[in-house]
Amino acid sequence: MLKINAKVFVLFAGLIGLLSACSQSPYPGFEQTESGVYIKYHEKSDEVSTAFLNDVVSVEMKYYLEDTVLFDTKLFSEPLKFPIIEPTFKGDLYTALAELHVGDSATIVFPADSFYLVTAGIQSLPEFVTPGSPMYFDIKLLEIQTEAELIAEEQEFLKQRKEEEQTKLTALLEELKGEYETKESGLHVIDLKAGKGRKPQDGDVLMVHFTISDVDGNQLFTSVGRDPMEVTYGQAFDTKGFDEGVGYLRKGGKNRLIVPSSLAFDSLGRGQMVLPYTTLVYETELVDIKTKEQVEKEREVARKAEEAKAETARLNEGKKISAYLINNNITVDPRESGLYYIEKVAGTGSQAAAGKTVKVHYTLYNIDGEKLQSSLDGGEAFSFELGKGQVIQGWDEGIALMKAGGKATFILPSSLAYGATARGEDIPAYSPLVFDVELLEVID
Repeated sequence: MLKINAKVFVLFAGLIGLLSACSQSPYPGFEQTESGVYIKYHEKSDEVSTAFLNDVVSVEMKYYLEDTVLFDTKLFSEPLKFPIIEPTFKGDLYTALAELHVGDSATIVFPADSFYLVTAGIQSLPEFVTPGSPMYFDIKLLEIQTEAELIAEEQEFLKQRKEEEQTKLTALLEELKGEYETKESGLHVIDLKAGKGRKPQDGDVLMVHFTISDVDGNQLFTSVGRDPMEVTYGQAFDTKGFDEGVGYLRKGGKNRLIVPSSLAFDSLGRGQMVLPYTTLVYETELVDIKTKEQVEKEREVARKAEEAKAETARLNEGKKISAYLINNNITVDPRESGLYYIEKVAGTGSQAAAGKTVKVHYTLYNIDGEKLQSSLDGGEAFSFELGKGQVIQGWDEGIALMKAGGKATFILPSSLAYGATARGEDIPAYSPLVFDVELLEVID
Protein backbone atom coordinates (compact mmCIF):
# COMPACT_ATOMS: atom_id res chain seq x y z
CA MET A 1 0.00 0.00 0.00
CA LEU A 2 1.26 3.49 -0.87
CA LYS A 3 2.21 5.46 2.22
CA ILE A 4 1.87 9.27 2.31
CA ASN A 5 3.84 11.40 4.75
CA ALA A 6 1.30 13.10 7.03
CA LYS A 7 2.98 16.52 6.78
CA VAL A 8 3.08 16.31 3.00
CA PHE A 9 -0.59 15.30 2.94
CA VAL A 10 -1.62 18.27 5.10
CA LEU A 11 0.38 20.65 2.90
CA PHE A 12 -1.03 19.10 -0.28
CA ALA A 13 -4.59 19.23 1.06
CA GLY A 14 -4.11 22.86 2.03
CA LEU A 15 -2.81 23.68 -1.45
CA ILE A 16 -5.75 21.93 -3.08
CA GLY A 17 -8.10 23.92 -0.84
CA LEU A 18 -6.40 27.18 -1.76
CA LEU A 19 -6.49 26.44 -5.49
CA SER A 20 -10.13 25.43 -5.21
CA ALA A 21 -11.00 28.63 -3.35
CA CYS A 22 -9.17 30.75 -5.94
CA SER A 23 -10.87 29.02 -8.82
CA GLN A 24 -14.27 29.62 -7.22
CA SER A 25 -13.59 33.29 -6.37
CA PRO A 26 -16.05 35.62 -8.11
CA TYR A 27 -13.25 38.19 -8.32
CA PRO A 28 -10.20 36.88 -10.24
CA GLY A 29 -6.91 37.90 -8.68
CA PHE A 30 -8.42 38.49 -5.25
CA GLU A 31 -7.91 36.24 -2.22
CA GLN A 32 -10.66 35.71 0.32
CA THR A 33 -9.66 36.02 3.98
CA GLU A 34 -11.25 34.01 6.79
CA SER A 35 -13.48 36.99 7.62
CA GLY A 36 -14.85 37.07 4.06
CA VAL A 37 -12.84 39.99 2.66
CA TYR A 38 -11.80 39.71 -1.01
CA ILE A 39 -8.42 41.46 -1.12
CA LYS A 40 -5.43 42.01 -3.36
CA TYR A 41 -2.31 43.41 -1.67
CA HIS A 42 -0.06 45.88 -3.46
CA GLU A 43 2.29 46.61 -0.58
CA LYS A 44 2.75 45.04 2.86
CA SER A 45 4.45 46.84 5.73
CA ASP A 46 6.44 45.42 8.66
CA GLU A 47 3.96 46.83 11.18
CA VAL A 48 2.11 44.27 13.30
CA SER A 49 -0.65 46.27 15.00
CA THR A 50 -4.16 46.44 13.54
CA ALA A 51 -7.18 48.61 14.25
CA PHE A 52 -9.82 47.62 16.79
CA LEU A 53 -13.43 48.68 17.19
CA ASN A 54 -13.72 52.46 17.76
CA ASP A 55 -10.12 53.11 16.73
CA VAL A 56 -9.80 55.95 14.22
CA VAL A 57 -8.01 55.25 10.93
CA SER A 58 -6.50 57.69 8.45
CA VAL A 59 -6.49 56.42 4.89
CA GLU A 60 -5.85 57.34 1.31
CA MET A 61 -8.80 55.86 -0.53
CA LYS A 62 -10.39 55.65 -3.93
CA TYR A 63 -13.56 53.72 -4.57
CA TYR A 64 -15.08 53.03 -7.93
CA LEU A 65 -17.18 50.84 -10.18
CA GLU A 66 -15.57 49.19 -13.18
CA ASP A 67 -16.05 52.31 -15.32
CA THR A 68 -16.78 55.11 -12.82
CA VAL A 69 -14.66 56.68 -10.05
CA LEU A 70 -16.98 57.68 -7.20
CA PHE A 71 -14.54 59.13 -4.66
CA ASP A 72 -10.81 59.83 -4.41
CA THR A 73 -8.96 61.42 -1.50
CA LYS A 74 -6.41 62.80 -3.98
CA LEU A 75 -8.99 65.49 -4.73
CA PHE A 76 -8.78 66.72 -1.13
CA SER A 77 -6.03 68.33 0.90
CA GLU A 78 -6.11 65.74 3.69
CA PRO A 79 -6.53 61.97 4.04
CA LEU A 80 -9.86 60.51 5.10
CA LYS A 81 -10.23 59.89 8.83
CA PHE A 82 -13.06 57.89 10.43
CA PRO A 83 -13.69 55.35 13.23
CA ILE A 84 -13.87 51.59 12.84
CA ILE A 85 -17.43 50.42 13.52
CA GLU A 86 -19.07 47.00 13.63
CA PRO A 87 -19.12 45.36 10.17
CA THR A 88 -22.25 46.11 8.18
CA PHE A 89 -21.97 42.87 6.20
CA LYS A 90 -19.49 40.04 5.80
CA GLY A 91 -16.34 41.20 4.04
CA ASP A 92 -17.17 44.92 4.17
CA LEU A 93 -14.82 47.91 4.28
CA TYR A 94 -14.61 47.97 8.09
CA THR A 95 -13.72 44.28 8.21
CA ALA A 96 -10.92 44.88 5.72
CA LEU A 97 -9.54 47.90 7.57
CA ALA A 98 -9.38 45.90 10.79
CA GLU A 99 -7.09 43.41 9.02
CA LEU A 100 -4.68 45.94 7.49
CA HIS A 101 -1.48 47.23 9.09
CA VAL A 102 -0.20 50.80 8.90
CA GLY A 103 1.60 51.14 5.57
CA ASP A 104 -0.36 48.38 3.86
CA SER A 105 -1.75 49.15 0.43
CA ALA A 106 -4.47 46.95 -1.05
CA THR A 107 -7.61 46.75 -3.14
CA ILE A 108 -10.76 45.14 -1.78
CA VAL A 109 -13.92 44.29 -3.67
CA PHE A 110 -17.51 43.38 -2.87
CA PRO A 111 -20.94 43.81 -4.53
CA ALA A 112 -21.99 47.42 -5.02
CA ASP A 113 -25.48 46.37 -3.86
CA SER A 114 -24.12 45.62 -0.39
CA PHE A 115 -22.43 49.00 -0.09
CA TYR A 116 -25.45 51.07 -1.15
CA LEU A 117 -28.28 49.02 0.34
CA VAL A 118 -26.58 47.89 3.56
CA THR A 119 -23.65 50.14 4.49
CA ALA A 120 -25.13 53.37 3.07
CA GLY A 121 -28.67 52.28 3.96
CA ILE A 122 -30.42 53.69 0.89
CA GLN A 123 -33.64 52.07 -0.29
CA SER A 124 -32.74 51.45 -3.93
CA LEU A 125 -29.64 51.35 -6.10
CA PRO A 126 -28.64 54.52 -7.95
CA GLU A 127 -29.37 54.44 -11.68
CA PHE A 128 -25.69 54.14 -12.59
CA VAL A 129 -25.22 50.93 -10.57
CA THR A 130 -25.92 47.58 -12.23
CA PRO A 131 -27.25 45.05 -9.68
CA GLY A 132 -24.53 42.57 -8.72
CA SER A 133 -21.70 44.67 -10.18
CA PRO A 134 -18.42 44.78 -8.22
CA MET A 135 -17.30 47.84 -6.27
CA TYR A 136 -13.58 48.35 -5.67
CA PHE A 137 -11.75 50.19 -2.88
CA ASP A 138 -8.08 51.12 -3.26
CA ILE A 139 -6.82 51.70 0.28
CA LYS A 140 -3.56 52.76 1.89
CA LEU A 141 -3.68 52.71 5.68
CA LEU A 142 -1.68 55.68 7.00
CA GLU A 143 -2.40 55.77 10.71
CA ILE A 144 -4.31 54.11 13.54
CA GLN A 145 -5.29 56.11 16.60
CA THR A 146 -7.14 55.12 19.74
CA GLU A 147 -9.98 57.31 20.93
CA ALA A 148 -7.72 58.67 23.69
CA GLU A 149 -4.98 59.54 21.21
CA LEU A 150 -7.46 61.30 18.95
CA ILE A 151 -8.89 63.32 21.83
CA ALA A 152 -5.38 64.37 22.88
CA GLU A 153 -4.58 65.40 19.32
CA GLU A 154 -7.77 67.44 19.04
CA GLN A 155 -7.09 69.15 22.36
CA GLU A 156 -3.59 70.12 21.22
CA PHE A 157 -5.00 71.40 17.93
CA LEU A 158 -7.59 73.53 19.75
CA LYS A 159 -4.92 74.91 22.09
CA GLN A 160 -2.79 75.98 19.12
CA ARG A 161 -5.78 77.49 17.31
CA LYS A 162 -6.76 79.50 20.41
CA GLU A 163 -3.25 80.87 20.84
CA GLU A 164 -3.00 81.68 17.13
CA GLU A 165 -6.34 83.52 17.18
CA GLN A 166 -5.25 85.76 20.03
CA THR A 167 -1.95 86.54 18.32
CA LYS A 168 -3.64 87.49 15.03
CA LEU A 169 -6.41 89.49 16.72
CA THR A 170 -3.93 91.48 18.78
CA ALA A 171 -1.88 92.25 15.67
CA LEU A 172 -4.98 93.40 13.76
CA LEU A 173 -6.15 95.71 16.55
CA GLU A 174 -2.68 97.23 16.91
CA GLU A 175 -2.64 97.89 13.16
CA LEU A 176 -5.98 99.73 13.40
CA LYS A 177 -4.50 102.10 16.03
CA GLY A 178 -7.66 102.85 17.96
CA GLU A 179 -9.95 103.36 14.94
CA TYR A 180 -12.39 100.91 16.50
CA GLU A 181 -14.71 100.93 19.50
CA THR A 182 -14.75 97.88 21.74
CA LYS A 183 -18.19 97.05 23.08
CA GLU A 184 -18.89 95.44 26.45
CA SER A 185 -19.43 92.06 24.74
CA GLY A 186 -15.94 92.13 23.22
CA LEU A 187 -17.16 93.11 19.73
CA HIS A 188 -14.96 95.65 17.93
CA VAL A 189 -16.85 98.13 15.71
CA ILE A 190 -15.54 100.53 13.08
CA ASP A 191 -18.05 103.04 11.65
CA LEU A 192 -17.56 103.37 7.88
CA LYS A 193 -20.59 105.44 6.84
CA ALA A 194 -23.25 107.21 8.90
CA GLY A 195 -26.83 106.32 8.12
CA LYS A 196 -30.06 108.24 8.66
CA GLY A 197 -33.11 107.69 10.82
CA ARG A 198 -33.51 105.49 13.83
CA LYS A 199 -31.63 102.39 14.88
CA PRO A 200 -33.30 98.95 14.66
CA GLN A 201 -35.76 97.81 17.30
CA ASP A 202 -36.81 94.28 18.15
CA GLY A 203 -39.15 92.92 15.48
CA ASP A 204 -37.93 95.27 12.74
CA VAL A 205 -37.14 93.63 9.43
CA LEU A 206 -33.73 94.71 8.11
CA MET A 207 -32.48 94.40 4.55
CA VAL A 208 -28.74 93.89 4.93
CA HIS A 209 -25.73 93.36 2.69
CA PHE A 210 -22.67 91.85 4.34
CA THR A 211 -19.37 90.24 3.49
CA ILE A 212 -17.52 87.87 5.85
CA SER A 213 -13.74 87.38 5.83
CA ASP A 214 -11.16 86.02 8.25
CA VAL A 215 -8.41 88.22 9.67
CA ASP A 216 -6.09 87.13 6.85
CA GLY A 217 -8.49 88.66 4.30
CA ASN A 218 -9.88 85.40 2.91
CA GLN A 219 -13.50 86.01 1.87
CA LEU A 220 -15.90 83.38 3.19
CA PHE A 221 -19.26 84.79 2.09
CA THR A 222 -20.86 87.83 0.48
CA SER A 223 -24.41 88.89 -0.32
CA VAL A 224 -23.19 91.67 -2.60
CA GLY A 225 -24.34 91.14 -6.17
CA ARG A 226 -27.61 89.53 -5.14
CA ASP A 227 -30.67 90.57 -3.16
CA PRO A 228 -29.99 91.85 0.38
CA MET A 229 -30.50 89.38 3.22
CA GLU A 230 -33.69 89.75 5.25
CA VAL A 231 -32.94 89.87 8.98
CA THR A 232 -35.52 90.09 11.76
CA TYR A 233 -33.79 92.16 14.41
CA GLY A 234 -33.85 90.63 17.88
CA GLN A 235 -33.87 87.09 16.52
CA ALA A 236 -30.69 85.03 16.06
CA PHE A 237 -29.62 85.23 12.41
CA ASP A 238 -25.87 84.66 12.14
CA THR A 239 -23.18 85.00 14.79
CA LYS A 240 -23.75 86.85 18.07
CA GLY A 241 -21.29 89.47 16.84
CA PHE A 242 -23.22 90.13 13.63
CA ASP A 243 -26.58 90.12 15.41
CA GLU A 244 -25.27 92.75 17.82
CA GLY A 245 -23.30 94.81 15.31
CA VAL A 246 -26.09 95.31 12.80
CA GLY A 247 -28.07 97.01 15.58
CA TYR A 248 -25.61 99.91 15.64
CA LEU A 249 -26.50 100.91 12.08
CA ARG A 250 -29.07 103.31 10.70
CA LYS A 251 -30.58 103.09 7.21
CA GLY A 252 -27.83 103.56 4.61
CA GLY A 253 -25.09 103.10 7.21
CA LYS A 254 -22.07 100.83 6.98
CA ASN A 255 -19.72 99.40 9.58
CA ARG A 256 -16.95 96.86 9.98
CA LEU A 257 -17.32 94.29 12.74
CA ILE A 258 -14.35 92.43 14.17
CA VAL A 259 -15.95 89.40 15.80
CA PRO A 260 -13.78 87.23 18.09
CA SER A 261 -14.61 83.54 18.03
CA SER A 262 -16.28 83.88 21.44
CA LEU A 263 -19.00 85.84 19.58
CA ALA A 264 -18.87 83.58 16.52
CA PHE A 265 -18.31 79.81 16.32
CA ASP A 266 -15.90 79.50 19.26
CA SER A 267 -14.21 76.09 19.64
CA LEU A 268 -16.65 74.36 17.26
CA GLY A 269 -15.99 76.26 14.04
CA ARG A 270 -18.20 75.65 11.04
CA GLY A 271 -16.94 72.77 8.93
CA GLN A 272 -13.85 73.34 6.81
CA MET A 273 -14.86 76.93 6.03
CA VAL A 274 -14.47 78.30 9.56
CA LEU A 275 -11.99 76.47 11.77
CA PRO A 276 -12.31 76.54 15.57
CA TYR A 277 -11.17 79.77 17.22
CA THR A 278 -11.48 81.93 14.11
CA THR A 279 -12.00 85.69 14.37
CA LEU A 280 -14.40 86.92 11.67
CA VAL A 281 -14.51 90.33 10.00
CA TYR A 282 -17.84 91.63 8.63
CA GLU A 283 -18.41 94.52 6.21
CA THR A 284 -22.06 95.37 6.86
CA GLU A 285 -24.54 97.73 5.19
CA LEU A 286 -28.11 98.40 6.35
CA VAL A 287 -29.97 98.88 3.06
CA ASP A 288 -33.44 99.33 4.51
CA ILE A 289 -35.36 99.05 7.75
CA LYS A 290 -39.07 98.39 8.16
CA THR A 291 -41.33 97.80 11.11
CA LYS A 292 -42.96 94.44 11.58
CA GLU A 293 -46.33 96.06 10.77
CA GLN A 294 -45.03 97.52 7.49
CA VAL A 295 -43.68 94.17 6.38
CA GLU A 296 -46.88 92.33 7.28
CA LYS A 297 -48.91 94.89 5.32
CA GLU A 298 -46.65 94.53 2.26
CA ARG A 299 -46.83 90.76 2.47
CA GLU A 300 -50.63 90.87 2.68
CA VAL A 301 -50.78 93.07 -0.42
CA ALA A 302 -48.44 90.70 -2.26
CA ARG A 303 -50.48 87.69 -1.13
CA LYS A 304 -53.71 89.17 -2.44
CA ALA A 305 -52.03 90.04 -5.74
CA GLU A 306 -50.84 86.43 -6.08
CA GLU A 307 -54.31 85.13 -5.29
CA ALA A 308 -55.83 87.40 -7.93
CA LYS A 309 -53.22 86.30 -10.45
CA ALA A 310 -53.87 82.63 -9.64
CA GLU A 311 -57.64 83.10 -9.99
CA THR A 312 -57.15 84.71 -13.40
CA ALA A 313 -54.96 81.79 -14.44
CA ARG A 314 -57.60 79.30 -13.24
CA LEU A 315 -60.32 81.01 -15.25
CA ASN A 316 -58.17 81.20 -18.39
CA GLU A 317 -56.68 77.70 -18.24
CA GLY A 318 -59.32 76.09 -20.46
CA LYS A 319 -58.91 78.82 -23.09
CA LYS A 320 -55.13 78.34 -23.13
CA ILE A 321 -55.45 74.58 -23.65
CA SER A 322 -57.99 75.08 -26.46
CA ALA A 323 -55.71 77.60 -28.18
CA TYR A 324 -52.77 75.20 -27.92
CA LEU A 325 -54.79 72.36 -29.48
CA ILE A 326 -55.92 74.57 -32.37
CA ASN A 327 -52.47 76.05 -33.02
CA ASN A 328 -50.90 72.58 -33.11
CA ASN A 329 -53.67 70.86 -35.10
CA ILE A 330 -54.41 68.41 -32.29
CA THR A 331 -57.79 66.74 -32.62
CA VAL A 332 -57.62 63.91 -30.06
CA ASP A 333 -60.23 63.91 -27.34
CA PRO A 334 -59.17 64.18 -23.73
CA ARG A 335 -59.38 61.13 -21.49
CA GLU A 336 -61.87 61.16 -18.62
CA SER A 337 -59.22 62.68 -16.32
CA GLY A 338 -58.54 65.56 -18.72
CA LEU A 339 -55.26 64.12 -20.05
CA TYR A 340 -54.59 64.58 -23.75
CA TYR A 341 -52.48 61.61 -24.88
CA ILE A 342 -50.89 61.88 -28.33
CA GLU A 343 -48.89 58.81 -29.36
CA LYS A 344 -45.94 59.66 -31.62
CA VAL A 345 -44.20 56.27 -31.83
CA ALA A 346 -45.81 52.99 -30.75
CA GLY A 347 -43.60 51.03 -28.38
CA THR A 348 -42.84 47.38 -29.02
CA GLY A 349 -41.36 46.45 -25.65
CA SER A 350 -42.84 45.71 -22.24
CA GLN A 351 -46.04 47.43 -21.19
CA ALA A 352 -45.64 49.98 -18.42
CA ALA A 353 -47.78 49.19 -15.40
CA ALA A 354 -48.22 50.22 -11.79
CA GLY A 355 -45.53 48.77 -9.56
CA LYS A 356 -42.93 48.57 -12.33
CA THR A 357 -39.91 50.84 -12.54
CA VAL A 358 -39.75 52.89 -15.72
CA LYS A 359 -36.88 54.83 -17.25
CA VAL A 360 -37.80 57.82 -19.39
CA HIS A 361 -36.45 60.84 -21.20
CA TYR A 362 -38.68 63.90 -21.20
CA THR A 363 -38.89 67.51 -22.30
CA LEU A 364 -41.23 69.91 -20.51
CA TYR A 365 -42.92 72.92 -22.13
CA ASN A 366 -45.41 75.45 -20.83
CA ILE A 367 -48.68 75.86 -22.70
CA ASP A 368 -47.13 78.75 -24.68
CA GLY A 369 -44.61 76.34 -26.17
CA GLU A 370 -41.59 77.56 -24.20
CA LYS A 371 -39.16 74.81 -23.20
CA LEU A 372 -38.68 74.71 -19.44
CA GLN A 373 -36.44 71.68 -18.85
CA SER A 374 -35.32 68.41 -20.40
CA SER A 375 -33.58 65.26 -19.21
CA LEU A 376 -31.87 65.18 -22.62
CA ASP A 377 -29.84 68.27 -21.74
CA GLY A 378 -28.07 66.44 -18.95
CA GLY A 379 -28.00 63.13 -20.81
CA GLU A 380 -29.39 61.26 -17.80
CA ALA A 381 -32.73 59.47 -17.97
CA PHE A 382 -35.25 59.70 -15.13
CA SER A 383 -36.40 56.55 -13.32
CA PHE A 384 -39.27 56.04 -10.90
CA GLU A 385 -41.80 53.43 -9.78
CA LEU A 386 -45.04 53.84 -11.67
CA GLY A 387 -48.35 54.25 -9.86
CA LYS A 388 -46.83 55.11 -6.47
CA GLY A 389 -47.40 58.85 -6.54
CA GLN A 390 -43.70 59.56 -6.99
CA VAL A 391 -44.51 61.86 -9.92
CA ILE A 392 -47.43 64.08 -10.90
CA GLN A 393 -50.74 62.34 -11.58
CA GLY A 394 -50.61 62.98 -15.34
CA TRP A 395 -47.33 61.08 -15.60
CA ASP A 396 -48.61 58.07 -13.67
CA GLU A 397 -51.61 57.94 -15.98
CA GLY A 398 -49.90 58.76 -19.28
CA ILE A 399 -46.88 56.49 -19.01
CA ALA A 400 -49.11 53.57 -18.01
CA LEU A 401 -50.50 53.78 -21.56
CA MET A 402 -47.07 53.25 -23.15
CA LYS A 403 -44.77 50.37 -24.02
CA ALA A 404 -40.97 50.47 -23.93
CA GLY A 405 -39.59 52.20 -26.99
CA GLY A 406 -42.67 54.36 -27.35
CA LYS A 407 -42.86 58.14 -27.62
CA ALA A 408 -45.84 60.32 -26.74
CA THR A 409 -46.91 63.85 -25.90
CA PHE A 410 -48.95 64.56 -22.76
CA ILE A 411 -51.01 67.72 -22.48
CA LEU A 412 -51.88 68.03 -18.81
CA PRO A 413 -54.41 70.36 -17.20
CA SER A 414 -53.11 71.75 -13.93
CA SER A 415 -55.35 69.30 -12.05
CA LEU A 416 -53.02 66.51 -13.29
CA ALA A 417 -49.87 68.55 -12.61
CA TYR A 418 -49.30 71.04 -9.77
CA GLY A 419 -52.77 72.55 -9.43
CA ALA A 420 -52.94 75.71 -7.32
CA THR A 421 -49.32 75.31 -6.19
CA ALA A 422 -46.73 77.40 -8.01
CA ARG A 423 -43.40 75.72 -8.82
CA GLY A 424 -41.20 78.76 -9.17
CA GLU A 425 -41.55 81.51 -11.75
CA ASP A 426 -41.71 79.08 -14.71
CA ILE A 427 -44.74 77.19 -13.42
CA PRO A 428 -47.21 79.52 -11.69
CA ALA A 429 -50.45 78.29 -10.13
CA TYR A 430 -52.96 76.64 -12.48
CA SER A 431 -50.41 75.99 -15.22
CA PRO A 432 -51.28 73.43 -17.91
CA LEU A 433 -48.12 71.62 -19.05
CA VAL A 434 -46.92 69.77 -22.14
CA PHE A 435 -44.49 66.84 -21.95
CA ASP A 436 -42.72 64.99 -24.75
CA VAL A 437 -41.94 61.58 -23.24
CA GLU A 438 -39.86 58.63 -24.47
CA LEU A 439 -40.21 55.40 -22.52
CA LEU A 440 -36.78 53.82 -22.65
CA GLU A 441 -37.22 50.79 -20.41
CA VAL A 442 -39.70 48.97 -18.20
CA ILE A 443 -38.11 47.06 -15.31
CA ASP A 444 -40.12 44.43 -13.46
